[in-house]
Amino acid sequence: MAPRRIQPPKRESLNDLLGAIRACTLCRDAPRGKPLQVEPRPVLQLDPRARILVAGQAPGTRVHASGKPFTDPSGVRLRDWMGIGEEVFYDPTQIAVVPMGFCFPGHDAKGGDLPPRRECALTWHDRLFATWPAPHLTIAVGLHAVRYHVTLRGRPDLIGSALSPLVENWRMIWEATGVMPMPHPSWRNNAWLRKNQWFSEALLPVLRQRVASILAQ
Repeated sequence: MAPRRIQPPKRESLNDLLGAIRACTLCRDAPRGKPLQVEPRPVLQLDPRARILVAGQAPGTRVHASGKPFTDPSGVRLRDWMGIGEEVFYDPTQIAVVPMGFCFPGHDAKGGDLPPRRECALTWHDRLFATWPAPHLTIAVGLHAVRYHVTLRGRPDLIGSALSPLVENWRMIWEATGVMPMPHPSWRNNAWLRKNQWFSEALLPVLRQRVASILAQ
């Protein structure tokens, strides 16, 4: 008798996976820790043709209200850092936006945003990035995003416990992984940006040139 052929596991459909993510209510119905403070509203932008990925932290209150990524002052600054306008940023065939937490996580006791919910990365991210081809450039905004995407590309040895040293080491991380480590463009980082002039003088010109080069292809 001929040996039974073992069928390889079926690859998930990206469209089906995106539909499941947009309908996800895990952080309310089966949370890891305290339930979500608000109604779940997953926010992401992804088309398989996109060649640039913006990997953020989690939506804020304005993004939760709009259902559209980076519709706040942080988005204005981020687009300026990238050297593009809204018409390019919100074209899903050009730019993908996949935060580490898909829903607004709520506020902490001091009024700041809580960290991204763990349910998102644990449930969805590995599956999503196994289905979607690797982008030409990943712009990782914030420590959670930098850790995940640098590790995903097989270089956990480059990861530390703080964001500033990772951003300072941006050139080596970018050349080794294709990930550009970035601070969050929030006003809360204004003091850091004033103190670290090299960010606007050295990193941003390289980022803008790379974004422009990819979009021109």
